[in-house]
Amino acid sequence: MEWTRSSKGLGRRSLDALRVGVLVLDGEDRPVLVNPSAREMGLLRPAVAGTPAVAHSLIRTLAGQARRTGTRREVELDMPRGREQEPLGVHIRAVALDDGHVTIEALDVTESHRLNRMRRDFVANVSHELKTPVGALQLLAEALQEAIEDDGSGADAAAAIRFAERIRHESNRLGRLVTELLELSRLQGGEPLPTPDPVMVDRVVAEVLDRTRTTAAAKNIEVQWSGKRGLTAFGSESQLVTALANLVENAIAYTPERSATSDPAEVKVMTALTDENVEISVSDQGIGIDPKDLDRIFERFYRADRARSRATGGTGLGLAIVKHIATNHGGIVDVRSSVGVGSTFTLRLPSRPLTDALPLPESIEVMASTDGQTRGKH
Repeated sequence: MEWTRSSKGLGRRSLDALRVGVLVLDGEDRPVLVNPSAREMGLLRPAVAGTPAVAHSLIRTLAGQARRTGTRREVELDMPRGREQEPLGVHIRAVALDDGHVTIEALDVTESHRLNRMRRDFVANVSHELKTPVGALQLLAEALQEAIEDDGSGADAAAAIRFAERIRHESNRLGRLVTELLELSRLQGGEPLPTPDPVMVDRVVAEVLDRTRTTAAAKNIEVQWSGKRGLTAFGSESQLVTALANLVENAIAYTPERSATSDPAEVKVMTALTDENVEISVSDQGIGIDPKDLDRIFERFYRADRARSRATGGTGLGLAIVKHIATNHGGIVDVRSSVGVGSTFTLRLPSRPLTDALPLPESIEVMASTDGQTRGKH
């Protein structure tokens, strides 16, 4: 198709009328095309004292990533707009063109971010308010149980002990729910992400195996570790321990208990290194996941089997926490499962520092793919 002068003018007017910000950078990150919406969003720094206008530093970083990798890069973030204004929420996509040019598209998602912040604040506030009565309930249940065990001996005393034990069980479950709500709130942007540090994967796995040994032994389950040793990931060691512990605890919870006289069931932790990623997989011999549930199991509070989740004490937040930890580390988590056979969850984390990554602002989630499909979103 050959563009005439009139069609070019029409195309430019159409571009200027878009509410989506559009910016095109050349191979040296110089802006060669910018529409009014992009200027209003602050994607372009204005010229000052003879200095030409340049793209925002975050935009240049994203453009550089798209140019080097040849893949589409996307990020959702909050851009500061001044002391008195709330941040501008934008979803930005960078696509590499010919001759080093990169086109940037920016969509205003400020209202969506505001609502998300309100929901996160609500969860955090409610969770903090619940912590005090939960702690008191735990102490009272323990005191009641101890008093009855010391002084009672009849059937009524035995029933009271059972009730007290149930109170403690439920209060522990409620306490775990509060803790996981707080953790999820932090991971979703309530607190800044930590600076990525080298993390010894061996130490993460060893810590998780130590944490889960007692629970596994009670069900006659062996947690085994195989694969490549001496691997290094980058991020927060405590968050990676949390993510892997959630996967292993899930595997134990959904693997049927074996009798003491039978061969133990197995939960396998496997570590591997690919060209780009450190991979940590957790496989079980559990009940498996129905294909219709696979796309939703990482959602908050989604339970494929609600009755079994109640029986195992699950909160419905563990896999959502794993997903956000993986995303915040520039990685992903996926699952393969067969009903009645078992499941394998795999954490894929960058095997080298994200030196080319954007600074980690609130609500960031970068996604890349070679097939043009977004791998996930916040």
